Amino acid sequence: MSAQGTERVVLYVRSGCHLCEEARGLVDEVAAEAGAGVAEVDIDTSPELVAKYGELVPVVTVDGVQQGFWRFDAARLRRALAGGRA
Repeated sequence: MSAQGTERVVLYVRSGCHLCEEARGLVDEVAAEAGAGVAEVDIDTSPELVAKYGELVPVVTVDGVQQGFWRFDAARLRRALAGGRA
């Protein structure tokens, strides 16, 4: 995963989060299927992100739209990635 930039998928995490570890595998797999880049952001690096996401991590967004938190649905992520294509 790379730093946040032009990636369509952003996974917000924090260290020591067991759900974040689980989410990482699913998000990476679905994004790879769609040929989409993934950025991973540690919310603890920003007070604003901690205030926004706090105990909701992991949180995943596709094209800036939140698609879920805590546990993710692969089918929903696939639909979001497919729907965003021109």
